Amino acid sequence: MVETKATEPEIQESGTRTGRIRKVGKVISNKMDKTVIVAVDYRRQHPLYRKTMTRTHAFAAHDADNSCEIGDTVEIEESRPLSKTKRWVVREIIQRSDRV
Repeated sequence: MVETKATEPEIQESGTRTGRIRKVGKVISNKMDKTVIVAVDYRRQHPLYRKTMTRTHAFAAHDADNSCEIGDTVEIEESRPLSKTKRWVVREIIQRSDRV
């Protein structure tokens, strides 16, 4: 039997932790102060019919600068609980929306 030892999360040069889950999605709402709702699509196979289905999950993410607009593609990272529903932080705006 081989024992595996849990290791401490590595610290990057910028001082942030690694090993946290990151997801990429689109901003679908920015009506709250310092909070955006990000829709993340994922694909799953139906257990009986084996058809691949696209599902969407909405995450509440912290946007400290209120810089995200509806339609932006963003990267979010898990974090400590910030409120009742917020457990994610916007790390990077990958692509701005075409809306003006």
